[in-house]
Amino acid sequence: MRRISQRCLSAVAGLAAALAVAPPASAATSTPDTQQRTQVFQLVAKQTQSESLDLGKKGLSRGDELVIAEDLYRDGRRIGDHSVVCVHVHLDPDELQCVGTFALPQGQITSQALLHLPPAPSIDIAVTGGSGAFSSARGYVHTVPAGKTVRNLTFHLTLDASSGT
Repeated sequence: MRRISQRCLSAVAGLAAALAVAPPASAATSTPDTQQRTQVFQLVAKQTQSESLDLGKKGLSRGDELVIAEDLYRDGRRIGDHSVVCVHVHLDPDELQCVGTFALPQGQITSQALLHLPPAPSIDIAVTGGSGAFSSARGYVHTVPAGKTVRNLTFHLTLDASSGT
């Protein structure tokens, strides 16, 4: 099986992020049908484990997987973790379909992205939902590499006011 480069692992790991224990800054906005608030906050994701799985045909092929685990930090303090699984869906050019979950003290945030390789300098990951305080979450996570296995994450969330943190 072809080894995935550290740059690729870092980019895929960027599909990781987490929230903080203290509620991030938020602003309320209203629409005719519902009250909404936005949250923008930053975290640092540090990769702790990764594994490439050679499934199906020997060597890199469609369906092979990349599994990554990360710890999430705010102000140098670990506040959660992130797990992501990516499946190779296209080769030459390489594309991976990735789904991830950020586990935080207030709940979980789910995400999804199609990653094109080589990766762009920054990646926006769609927020697909969540649980707990993030049950109505939508928006995106902007990820930027900060080393081979570290990424800076900025969450841009819209939440229904009734989801409160």
